[in-house]
Amino acid sequence: MTVKVLILEGNPVARGFLGRVVRESFSDAISITEAGDTQGARRQIAQAGPDPFRLVLIDLELPDGQALELLAELAGQPALCLVTTLYADDEHLFPALQRGADGYLFKEDRFELLVEALQRTVRGQPPLSPAIARRLLSHFRAGAFAAGPSRPPAWPNEPPQLTPRENEVLTFLSKGFTIKEIAGLLRLDWSSVNDQILAIYRKLKPG
Repeated sequence: MTVKVLILEGNPVARGFLGRVVRESFSDAISITEAGDTQGARRQIAQAGPDPFRLVLIDLELPDGQALELLAELAGQPALCLVTTLYADDEHLFPALQRGADGYLFKEDRFELLVEALQRTVRGQPPLSPAIARRLLSHFRAGAFAAGPSRPPAWPNEPPQLTPRENEVLTFLSKGFTIKEIAGLLRLDWSSVNDQILAIYRKLKPG
């Protein structure tokens, strides 16, 4: 079965580089479609018909500034959506995660690190670096997801809170522990720790 991939990237050089990352990341046959702006991406998505894209990479720094809008539109699609970015700050990353991004890739990382990160995400292991984990902790603890310029459309109920176990996992991640190390410390299966991270990701998104 061929895996259909859409790469939305405003920079042609970066677009080619990400194509190499995708090809290196999959052992299955892949079909890569490229777009340089959201209008072109929407056209390609519409033309995909009954055989939709399974992976979409979206450049957060698109010149037309519509990356977040496209992410929200893809929320009901079967595609795994990852944002690619040069920035790891709250202003860029959290709005994307809140609008449905399944993960992120830092375009300035080395080729082999990007391949590894993409493979992990496709296997259901969301990326969560220590720096991002620290930001998540501070935001959840401060209730920052309930207000602020990066907030998506209103939460239908109360702002999300971490469970005690999720807080433990996120705290360990923020200190640089790996999933395997956290599993040992908490006497959990590796998959249980991964499930906690996935649950944290889901709490970023309203609905």
